[in-house]
Amino acid sequence: MSYVPHTENDIKEMLASIGVQNIDELFACIPEVLRLKRELNLPTVLSEADLTAHFDELEKRNMGASSVFLGAGAYRHYVPAIVSALALRGEFSTSYTPYQPEVSQGTLQAIFEFQTMFAMLTGMDVANASMYDGASALAEAVLMARRINKRKRVLISQATHPEYRQVIQTYCPGDVIEWVEIPYDRESGQTDLNVLREKMDNETCAVVLQSPNFFGTIEEYEGLDQDIKKCGALLIVNVVPALSMALLKSPGERGADIVCGEGQSLGLPVSYGGPYVGFFAVRKEYLRQMPGRLCGETRDREGRRAFALTLSTREQHIRREKATSNICTNQGLCALSVAIYMTAMGKQGLRDLAILNLRKADYLKNQLAKLEGYEIRFSSNTFNEFVLRCRGKAGDVRATLLTDGIVAGLPLGEYYPELDDSLLLCVTELNSREEIDRLVDRLAAI
Repeated sequence: MSYVPHTENDIKEMLASIGVQNIDELFACIPEVLRLKRELNLPTVLSEADLTAHFDELEKRNMGASSVFLGAGAYRHYVPAIVSALALRGEFSTSYTPYQPEVSQGTLQAIFEFQTMFAMLTGMDVANASMYDGASALAEAVLMARRINKRKRVLISQATHPEYRQVIQTYCPGDVIEWVEIPYDRESGQTDLNVLREKMDNETCAVVLQSPNFFGTIEEYEGLDQDIKKCGALLIVNVVPALSMALLKSPGERGADIVCGEGQSLGLPVSYGGPYVGFFAVRKEYLRQMPGRLCGETRDREGRRAFALTLSTREQHIRREKATSNICTNQGLCALSVAIYMTAMGKQGLRDLAILNLRKADYLKNQLAKLEGYEIRFSSNTFNEFVLRCRGKAGDVRATLLTDGIVAGLPLGEYYPELDDSLLLCVTELNSREEIDRLVDRLAAI
């Protein structure tokens, strides 16, 4: 669709219809100090051919990386060609919001299958659709817990992804939620459950854990739900590498009330920040407090299998101030891609892939543990990520390796000052043994 700008008359008519005189008055709510007072410093207009040539020149500045060991919420996995071949068919790529079931059966079924697979994967009763990404899904989970038990105090592990914590605190400021951060144990890398239990009381709204957590460490929280229920709170479990659930005991089996997270590792490429695909699953008693869309299966008048949006109020779409959530977009294409990927892989295929990721990460971990001057930071079990303590500043080590085409994980000092000497390393099936050995050799030479 072409972009057609508004004419001067269009702008005047729109301003008049809402009762303002000019653009400045329209944006009067924006503080003066935040407004740009000069023209943007943009280059002159280029023809299409010149613009293409310009971007080609910019592309040459990029430093190619031959080996990537970066995760931290976005994971490199092989996506079979069948995923894009099916998901980009015209009947899917042109669909948007499936309000009318009579013309949206394909889209609705794709959403239904996505929900079903995530309900199975998380071990929960019901899953929905329409979560933008893992971070906003976690924020919605906290708001949902707030609606359910009317309390404000939320205990959240410091081992939860730091950028997720930033997002949920933006969604839920101090006048809405009282945040209490629970430290991680410096030996194990797991959330300190002793401190968590000490902080729990009858004012606690919810407990938020991530497993595997930001350090790649698997949290041992089974049985914690009994203590949480005694004080009337909810257990929210966030899962960022969704692939891990193909191997680990499901959050539902371990007592979670709400499970949410990021599904990017199941069929979506790493694409410079998105689009991602959040997932959200709950126990059935909390079904009517769920945000987003829920697609249900029914039968038409001829007894055929059919699908429709269900348990979704009009406020969700048109009366924002009365809605439980304003998450109401359609994540159809991303959800479809994930559903195709999981279908193509199958239960055993996903499990085999998870085991392969685990074994490759363990191989790298064991090789690095032999290096003088380096140390595996935490003692607990991990999935496909772990933390390495370096000889010096982690950022300097990473910069040195980058000149050799190796992206050696994420320096943790920006998020955890006490871990300024540590790298978060990730290994997936796309990292060959040769790449892993090369990383070990280069680290030994620094």
